[in-house]
Amino acid sequence: MAANNRRMSGKKGAQVGSGGQRRRGLEGKGPTPAAEMRKGHAKQRAAAAKSRRAQGRPQQRRGGGRTSSELVVGRNPVVEALREGVPATTLYVQQFIDNDERVREALQLAAERGGINLMEAPRPELDRMTNGLNHQGLVLQVPPYEYAHPEDLAQAAYDEGEDPLIVALDGVTDPRNLGAVVRSVSAFGGHGVVVPERRAAGMTAGAWKTSAGTAARTPVARATNLTRALEAYKKAGMVVVGLAADGDVELGDLAALESPVVIVVGSEGKGLSRLVGDTCDFRVRIPMPGGAESLNAGVAAGIVLYETARRRA
Repeated sequence: MAANNRRMSGKKGAQVGSGGQRRRGLEGKGPTPAAEMRKGHAKQRAAAAKSRRAQGRPQQRRGGGRTSSELVVGRNPVVEALREGVPATTLYVQQFIDNDERVREALQLAAERGGINLMEAPRPELDRMTNGLNHQGLVLQVPPYEYAHPEDLAQAAYDEGEDPLIVALDGVTDPRNLGAVVRSVSAFGGHGVVVPERRAAGMTAGAWKTSAGTAARTPVARATNLTRALEAYKKAGMVVVGLAADGDVELGDLAALESPVVIVVGSEGKGLSRLVGDTCDFRVRIPMPGGAESLNAGVAAGIVLYETARRRA
């Protein structure tokens, strides 16, 4: 009965206090930690990556793959390719060809460059080589392009004591746009270009010509999966910036350009693919007061590269 009386008693027992938590919650939390100390911040990722490199950098991974050899066909294309320094192994000249000015210039350029074999061939052989294209008696063989591995581009920058500046192309299929991007990357101190292995422009003779010779010193890497390559760059402490007409951040307001950065440029028509866009840390727009809907890849990359180089100067 006594136990029942105690259970039914309305008398309150000891109250559990806050232990000072409310009072401490009203106190200030101190100064904001430096960016390098805030988990998830771009500068914290970069600092962590530099720390890992200081403990021992992994060996370079080579082997982004090779293209097949390519033929440049016709008198004007052959002469232009030789003028622009497109790599070549052999110049095929048709037997008994009319020796006009373009033929003479092609032979002279090939001889001056050295390392290019001169081969005379009958017309049926050139027809077979070119699958019946109108070769006009001149065919230039371009050797396979040796792609870098995406990781090599960032590592080469760090080896030089510089923050990486890389451009990745998503869905860009015109080799001339690729060549223009390579030229801009070279002009503004970038460290290379990354292209997907499939459904994308490669380093053809057309890309070499548009690059105006800069492809000889600016590496192009090929990624089996572009999204995974971008995720690997993020884990290495780099910021991935995608260009989009509907981007949340305007180019002039993006402080991340001063960090190790990968600039992702989509196709002029479709822009960034969904998976690549979701992988980006920032989606950035270029202000266009003139009202144009979009810019081609070469122009867009050039604008962002200039802005990055200006801030890093």
